[in-house]
Amino acid sequence: MRKIAIVGSGQAGLLAAHALVKAGYEVTLYSDRTPEQWLNESKPTGTAARFDVALAFERELGLAFWEDAAPRGEGAQLTACAAPGNRLLTLAGRLEQPFFAIDLRLQSHRWMLELERRGGKIAIEPVTIARLDAIAAENDLTVVAAGRGDLCSLFERDAARSVHTEAQRNVVMMCVTGPKLGFDGIPMLPVKFNLFAGIGEAFWVPYHHKDVGPSWNCLVEAVPGGPLDRFQGARSGEEIIAIAKGLVKELIPWDYEWFRGAELSDKHGWQNGRVVPAVRKPVGRLPSGRIVTPLGDTAMSIDPIGGQGANSGNKMARNLVECIVQHGERPFDAEWMTRTFDRFYARHGGPTDRFNNILLAGVTPSMAHLLMAQYGSDGRADNPSGQQALADAFVNNFNDPARLTAVLEDVGRVRAFIRQTTGKPWPLALAAGGVGVGIAQVRQRFGLPPGHPEAPVHAGGALA
Repeated sequence: MRKIAIVGSGQAGLLAAHALVKAGYEVTLYSDRTPEQWLNESKPTGTAARFDVALAFERELGLAFWEDAAPRGEGAQLTACAAPGNRLLTLAGRLEQPFFAIDLRLQSHRWMLELERRGGKIAIEPVTIARLDAIAAENDLTVVAAGRGDLCSLFERDAARSVHTEAQRNVVMMCVTGPKLGFDGIPMLPVKFNLFAGIGEAFWVPYHHKDVGPSWNCLVEAVPGGPLDRFQGARSGEEIIAIAKGLVKELIPWDYEWFRGAELSDKHGWQNGRVVPAVRKPVGRLPSGRIVTPLGDTAMSIDPIGGQGANSGNKMARNLVECIVQHGERPFDAEWMTRTFDRFYARHGGPTDRFNNILLAGVTPSMAHLLMAQYGSDGRADNPSGQQALADAFVNNFNDPARLTAVLEDVGRVRAFIRQTTGKPWPLALAAGGVGVGIAQVRQRFGLPPGHPEAPVHAGGALA
């Protein structure tokens, strides 16, 4: 039985640990906190919305404990604003399968207990580089899944794969209860995006909280120095909520009645910071010369804008375990570590990183074509229009970014995709969308609601 150590008790590390125990390996998971500390004393490390490809791995491992109780995210609704207060156009797309966002604190607590029950070992201790060196000496393979912490310094930034050298957004996240589960005019429970050209994004994610259950995880992604960038001095969750209410009232007034009663779900349920997007090289060398390999955020730091961090971690964990099993009794050397990560990057990591960078870039010419051509989508399951098909295709790219990212990178390919999907020449599809957008702009100039496409009211009730 080969011995494998995993440092980190977040989502990717725990999934890999469970999968390796199931495959017959002797696994020790190192965590800097106990299950109870995860549950009761920690901040959530992210929203962790997962789509179907990523969720499949959890289901195969028998770890999808909350899907019967958690809100089922059915798609996405996007409002693109030419300027604050000006709703230029909307998109409402349905996923082929629902997404779930589960409180990571609840998840790590349960998955750690379950790992021990299934035969894995857990060591509670902080791991320094010196301690990591000793752990590596005792194991056939050591995996670092410690998030974006100090151990990341072991892994060199891959300049060829990393577009950015600094954070593109200042990010605030808050777990809130109060707003109802649903929005008028949207016939599904979506993640709701508000995009503001040049200044950032705000989005509301249906969420299963450790204490209050079905609720919301709300994020604001602010371009540094812009009108959304109001949270950097905040020092408490209550202050975050108060700033957010003022921001929504001023810049997103169409969501204010929905948001005005929001309260923090728990005293630790917020984060305020930034992420520098980076891909790191998959071999870390310790002072002794021993080597370790990264997993999850330690290998790829992803801005939350595309909801891809947890999805990438799941896919990376599956890839790692598959490569470990296929490798048999051979040594886990640097060549194997590089080949293993390259396999993941070719199938999932590269498309994910490129899709996220498209979203960070704002409305590129390709995105502008797609958004204009799909105008008219309303999210109804029985909407047979080409506009709805375009909106659905965009939303399903969040599940598997390899599906549409290459198209979104090229205006010519987007135009061909519009023609193939709608059955119309792309100029006609854009012109039809442009007429609707133009009418909405005129309505707003006269002080009227824009009249963007809506459907019957979603049957969501207020949260307890």
